[in-house]
Amino acid sequence: MTCLEGSGPPVTPRVAVDLVIRHPAQPGRVLVIERRNPPHGWALPGGFVDVGESAEHAAVREAREETGLEVELEVLLGVYSDPERDPRGHTVSAVYIARGRGEAKAADDATDCAWLDPEDPDPVLVFDHRRILDDYRRWRLTGETAAPRPVRKAG
Repeated sequence: MTCLEGSGPPVTPRVAVDLVIRHPAQPGRVLVIERRNPPHGWALPGGFVDVGESAEHAAVREAREETGLEVELEVLLGVYSDPERDPRGHTVSAVYIARGRGEAKAADDATDCAWLDPEDPDPVLVFDHRRILDDYRRWRLTGETAAPRPVRKAG
């Protein structure tokens, strides 16, 4: 439902960032975290953009808070906006590929972290993060960022 003009601010999705953090010495491996909060499971590091913060700043901040890594953002992989991608509600996420520096350690909203080969189908990832890793694998092979998804009718 959207807001009618003059009746208040529009109702919009939440804005988030997610990161495909590449291992500093093994660029084929990426970091995943085990989520402390629902939905539980393994996921790419990320979180919500704060008011007054750019998406890029949020990505760097979330990486540091959840993994202890300093990251250098390399490329915007894509924007993921399927209304069903997050069971907590409609969330639009800008996904960045980044190179990590430092030693990864779980913190903040993460209970554990691990370096994953994106070709490995395990572990099962929450949200649409497996799709994001599929897009990342395509980027590594072709240099192409995520293609727009077919448009579905709203509602």
